[in-house]
Amino acid sequence: MILRRISSLQRQISLVRRTCKKIMARKILLLFLILALDIASYGQEPQAAKIALGSKTAKDGFRNETEIAGKFNNWRTDEDAKIWLATMNYKIAEIENVAATKPHGEKADVQVKITIKKRDFTEGISIKLVSSSNGFNQIDKRWLATYAKIWKMPADVVAALKFFLGETKPGKPSRNADRMFLNELSSEARAAVVDFFTANKSNILSDLFKGDGRQSAAWMMVALKSQEKPRWVLRNIEDTIRFFGTGNVSITRSGNLKIGRITMQRKGGDGGRETAKMLQFKINPVLLFDAK
Repeated sequence: MILRRISSLQRQISLVRRTCKKIMARKILLLFLILALDIASYGQEPQAAKIALGSKTAKDGFRNETEIAGKFNNWRTDEDAKIWLATMNYKIAEIENVAATKPHGEKADVQVKITIKKRDFTEGISIKLVSSSNGFNQIDKRWLATYAKIWKMPADVVAALKFFLGETKPGKPSRNADRMFLNELSSEARAAVVDFFTANKSNILSDLFKGDGRQSAAWMMVALKSQEKPRWVLRNIEDTIRFFGTGNVSITRSGNLKIGRITMQRKGGDGGRETAKMLQFKINPVLLFDAK
C-alpha cells in the first residue's frame, strides 16, 4: 500500500514538473515576443516622429480656410499648426501669441499674426483646397482691361487677346463662332502675345501668386482633401513662383497659353454671360507636393 502511494505521488510530482516547464516555456516565449516587438518599435518610432517640415500626411482633411485659420488660433495644442509655424522659421518656444484672420478679396486667404517678445510678425498664406490629384485650380481671374492696365500691355497684345476672349468677334472662320483660339490668330499676333508674356514673366507671376500690399501672400498651402490620404504642403511664395513658372511661354495645341506650369485661358461657362469672357490663370496645385 505504501509503495503504491509513493508511486502515485511520484507520478503527480512528475506531472507538476512537466506542467511547470510548459508554463515557464510559454512565459519565456511571451517575454521574447514582447522584447522583439519593443526592439522593432524602437527602430520605427524615431522615423515616424521625423516629419519633414513643409509637407505632411494629415490626420483629417481640411474643409475650408476657416478651419485652417482655427488651427493656427489653437496653435498651442494643434500639432499641424506648430509644424506650419516652424516651417515659417518661427521657434515655437519663443512664440507668445498667434492670431489668424481671413482677409476678404486678397491673395492671402489666411493672414497670421505671430507675436514674439511683444513684436508682431505677419504672414499671408494663399490656400488651395483640392480633392483630386489631377484637378486644376484658379489662381487669378480678371477682366482683360484690368490686366492690360497693370501690366502695361501693348495695343497689339490687347487686340489679340480680345479675339481670344470673344470681346472682339472673329473676322474669319474659327472653331468657335464667338471667339478665336490663340493658334488661330495670325503669326504676328501669336508672336506678340508670346513675346509679351515672356518679357514680363517675372512681374506677371508675382502678381498672380503673391499680389502686393499688406495682405499679399508670402506662403502657399495646398491641402489635398482625399478621403484615403489627406495631405498638406506649405511652401514660401518665391519657391512656389519659381516652381510653377519653370518652363517656356508657348501656345498649346488647344489654343491656350502656357506659362511654365500655368495655363492662361478664357474663363468660359457662366451660361454665356459676359463674365465668361474674363481671363483666368490656372494651375494643378498638387504638383507642389513634388516641388524641389
